Amino acid sequence: MEHFFSILGGMGTMATESFVHLLNERVVTHKDQDYLNYVLFNHATVPDRTAYILDATNDSPLPYLLDDIEKQNLLKPDFIVLTCNTAHHFFDTLQAATPIPILHMPKEAVKEVLKQKEVGKVAFFGTTGSVKAGIYETQMRQAGLEVYLPTEKLQDKINHLIYHDIKENDFLNQSLYVEILKDAVDAGCKQIILGCTELSLMEASFGQHDYPVIDAQSVLVDRTIERALALRKE
Repeated sequence: MEHFFSILGGMGTMATESFVHLLNERVVTHKDQDYLNYVLFNHATVPDRTAYILDATNDSPLPYLLDDIEKQNLLKPDFIVLTCNTAHHFFDTLQAATPIPILHMPKEAVKEVLKQKEVGKVAFFGTTGSVKAGIYETQMRQAGLEVYLPTEKLQDKINHLIYHDIKENDFLNQSLYVEILKDAVDAGCKQIILGCTELSLMEASFGQHDYPVIDAQSVLVDRTIERALALRKE
């Protein structure tokens, strides 16, 4: 297979399924051959990224991810798409382990924020691990953005939605999702970055609202399509 990319997913599986669905839905097609060529690594057994970031005595996801990179080096895709936001904590180590470019979801999301007419204060919603590690905050501050990180009470709501509702019970809690978006707007935020694929799953399912959301996964889908189509023309 020529001109293909690799999706490193499975963290979690339902969120990866949402990414693939969006990817296939957004490609303009008229026949089977118009779809993109890709290989999906749905590595569901990668240890929890946030658990490790918060307590390094927990099982590290890094050896599992490096093993995935090693296997992808053998396949030689044109590029790699890392669909887990929190896994970007290990991005530099993963990129150093391969000559294959890995798309950087936080950087792409921040670029999208900068395209908006009104930027102002920007909220970041993600796992506690992503917040603690500064995965998005670093990129946002480097871009000159005014960053809003959730209060402890708001982060508890976000964690409940991600872990209890979606990961544990496959429950897409629309009312709680809208509530946390409203909390950010009430705090004066002009943009809200969704930096967790479970939150992206919520946006994909219940995106008919007026809140100023920048969905990092949605941005990554668009950048993936753009790059794949450009490489196909070469």
